Amino acid sequence: MPIYRAPLDDFRFVLNEFLEVTKQTDLPGYADLSEDLLDDILTNAGKFCEEVLQPINQSGDEEGAHFENGAVRTPKGFKEAYKAYCEAGWGSLGASAKAGGSGLPMAVTMAVAEMAQSANQSFAMYPGLTGAAAGALAATGAPWMKEHVLPKMVSGEWAGTMCLTEPHCGTDLRLMKTKAVEQPDGTYKLSGTKIFISGGDQDLTDNIVHMVIAKIPDENGQIHNDLSTVNFFMVPKFLVSEDGKMGARNGVSTGGIEKKMGIKAQATCVLNFDEAVAWRLGPKPTAPKPGEKRSSSAGMAGMFGMMNAARLGVGVQGISIGEVAYQNGVAYAHERRVGHALTGPKEPDKPADLEIVHPDVRRMLLHCRAFIEGARAVAMWTTLNMAIAESSRPEKETASLLSDLMTPVIKAFFTDMGFEAANMAMQVYGGHGYIRDNGVEQFVRDGRINQTYEGANGVQAMDLVGRKLGRKGGAAPMALFSVINGWIVENEGNAEMARFVKPVKRGLDNLQQATMWLAQHGMQNPNDAGAGAVDYLRMMGIVVLGWMWGRMAKLSMEKLAAGGGNKPLYEAKIVSARYWMERMIPECPMLLERIQAGSETIMAFEKETV
Repeated sequence: MPIYRAPLDDFRFVLNEFLEVTKQTDLPGYADLSEDLLDDILTNAGKFCEEVLQPINQSGDEEGAHFENGAVRTPKGFKEAYKAYCEAGWGSLGASAKAGGSGLPMAVTMAVAEMAQSANQSFAMYPGLTGAAAGALAATGAPWMKEHVLPKMVSGEWAGTMCLTEPHCGTDLRLMKTKAVEQPDGTYKLSGTKIFISGGDQDLTDNIVHMVIAKIPDENGQIHNDLSTVNFFMVPKFLVSEDGKMGARNGVSTGGIEKKMGIKAQATCVLNFDEAVAWRLGPKPTAPKPGEKRSSSAGMAGMFGMMNAARLGVGVQGISIGEVAYQNGVAYAHERRVGHALTGPKEPDKPADLEIVHPDVRRMLLHCRAFIEGARAVAMWTTLNMAIAESSRPEKETASLLSDLMTPVIKAFFTDMGFEAANMAMQVYGGHGYIRDNGVEQFVRDGRINQTYEGANGVQAMDLVGRKLGRKGGAAPMALFSVINGWIVENEGNAEMARFVKPVKRGLDNLQQATMWLAQHGMQNPNDAGAGAVDYLRMMGIVVLGWMWGRMAKLSMEKLAAGGGNKPLYEAKIVSARYWMERMIPECPMLLERIQAGSETIMAFEKETV
């Protein structure tokens, strides 16, 4: 039977000691955040996840979501858990008070989301997607939607989804066929098919508010293979009047649920829209003037805002799956006996030593822990930058650049590493990890989707290299290099910090070289940028986590020197930091060499050679 314990000590370290979030009183949402309030939220959320969500994770996977007579039924226990989740207010922590929420900062909501996803990813996706949809509606919806629809989504009475992908069209939105035709009353009739819709149907809520992208035909009734007429729409499962009352069933039907590798308790649906009543979100598109090139519609802004929130959420799912898999791997390594320690038996009176004595087992577990805790710190630091970007602080522009740069890195690197961690934890079990009863194989299956949805990780890498690096004259990478280099200069005279500063400096040098190479060669041959993008994103992730580990190691050494506090945690932080410097930073020169190999060999691979 798998286990999960909320990592409360690490949350306290990152939020209270490392980032000192309760001192950020000038930032939006932080004014009333005290250590006592934060601890109360984390403790109770952790208890809820341990006692309510985790116990139905494995059973939910075994049973799966059901599709019967055109409707979806969630597994046993999910309806009761969802009701308890909403009554406790866990889904409304970050929403504004006006919409019925608590107005807490993302650092808090992200911590709660991480625990829920570790305990039960399939369940957590239902309210998680509602939160992303609610955020988009809050940003782009009409006043009546914000007054009547949004509060129901915040309370959990209604759910929300994101409807983007079509059978023939995933990332390339230009190829979409779903269309929305304007009606005399200002609404639209929306028709088309969307697939892979998480939470597309369920029996948890009275209504589901679908956030859909579709094309508006031009004046000749044509839709174009570009982004010029792509717009964002609210399409509820049941019609909603402007006073918030729910009416008849809309033209939305469930075609089925996907039979998937993992997250089986999550209803991933095919949705058919047959002249469904839709409300446009954002400004109406305008036709280009004669000779003017069609451009992305203004209505796309709401969709991209929702996508960015979802990408951060998926990145946190990478941490979540790594955390729960790691915990189970550690537990097993302290129970299973196999062989003797290489230096001689640790327990001579036993037939074999515990598995934890073996170096390779410790390597795998330390790899998991170093990623999880480093990534958690980077994610929380990014949420802080997002808050600073909305403040009046002088560094707001830099904070905005850094958070924007980190979004694809968090989504892709964290989910890649989270899957690595789940696989390593499963390997700790040996053959028993492959057996369903032990539960760890579920983490591998569930975690695999995180690398694919909300933009596959290769697409995230191309977003980083193709868009983020060159935007505003390269301001974002230069801001990152500057802040890391500033830390290096500040600490390179400290002998105790040498084992952390020198590796980060080497990694940063490699990252800067890779950036320059891509800037020079990517302009001449875009395939060179495409061939090196995934390696570049991984290198940036490694360097940023290395810098974060250097900072946390310094703080931990200072805490140990001062005495008091959580001594075992500080000591473990230093060990994890050393692991990252010794085992992960050395990947950087290898990644640089691969990037500089360019695209010639890759592009020489033709279908005829297969």
